[in-house]
This record gives sequence, structure tokens and C-alpha cells, in this order.
Amino acid sequence: MPRSVNAVASRAKRKKVLKLAKGNFGSRGNVWTVAKNTVEKGLTYAYRDRKYKKRTFRSLWIQRINAAARMHGMTYSEFIGKLSVKGIALNRKVLADLAMNHPAAFEQIVKTVK
Repeated sequence: MPRSVNAVASRAKRKKVLKLAKGNFGSRGNVWTVAKNTVEKGLTYAYRDRKYKKRTFRSLWIQRINAAARMHGMTYSEFIGKLSVKGIALNRKVLADLAMNHPAAFEQIVKTVK
């Protein structure tokens, strides 16, 4: 009896991986074994960096808030501490946006906190 292989599913799986590898340089985009490794590593990086992106943005927001707060004679830690004491519930993303795009509004928040 001949060996039964599911060629349709195997071909579909390979096509899916090669489609994900499209745009890579040289054999990374069209040779199955190389493309498979490339795609696997790329997906690992994508998963890792979705987490990393959150960290880097929070860091950026903190730097922007700190710079804006120092322009008004406060440090970042003083500013955030006084915000929580006053009960002003604005997150860092919103504060950084105000600091960058609406400096007058940020100044009002600093005056309220002082």
C-alpha cells in the first residue's frame, strides 16, 4: 500500500511561511528552510517588541514631562508626587501630550499642583 501524505496541507503551510518571508534579501525570501528560520525569528522579535514598545513609550513620556516640568521649576518626581496628592488623575501619556502640544494647558496643571 502506498504511503499517505497530506501534500495539500504541507504545500499550504509552506506557502504561508514563504508569504511571510516575502521582501527578505536573497534566499531568505524564497528558500523554504532559510525562510522558515527567518520567519520564526521575525515572529519572536515581533512578540518581544510589542512588550518593549510599551516600555520605550513610557520612558519617552517621562522624559517629556520631566523637561516640561523643569521649565516651570519642578522636577519630574516632585510633579508626579504633587499630582497624586492633589488627586489629579492624568496618566503620563496625556501629560506628555499636553507638555509637547499644549504648553499653556500644562502650565495651568503645574500652577494647580504648586
